[in-house]
Amino acid sequence: MKGIVCKVCGYVSLDGNKERCPVCHLKDVFEEREDAYKMPDFKASSGETEKKHIPSFTVVEECSLVPGKGCVDVHVKIGEIIHPSLSEHHINEITFYINNKFAEQIMLTSDINPAAVIHLKGGTKAKVQVIENCNLHGKWFNEVEIK
Repeated sequence: MKGIVCKVCGYVSLDGNKERCPVCHLKDVFEEREDAYKMPDFKASSGETEKKHIPSFTVVEECSLVPGKGCVDVHVKIGEIIHPSLSEHHINEITFYINNKFAEQIMLTSDINPAAVIHLKGGTKAKVQVIENCNLHGKWFNEVEIK
């Protein structure tokens, strides 16, 4: 998928902002790339590569970390078939966006399972997007609507 990517750290700008990278904080470092990330293809015939790379979501209406505060957890695991976590093949980052705006980036090593969570305030109605980066197969995108 075509996108705007930071030439320094690889961050993908979903909101089109090219002024300053929110990850490496540098200015004037973006370029347009035809292959910025891969979109999900949910055909029944999706291959094993797609099934190991497309972020999948579980929305938990009551947060266990901040109970009673109206928190909503958005759990993300990488792959319908869980992605391997090997030194030679692993997910090295998961980037969260809320309504196309950068929210947070989680860096991973091969010692960490390819999963993460973001805690939203209760009542948040938003699209949560994730781009994950596999050290061998590049960046993959998916999104979920929080109602």
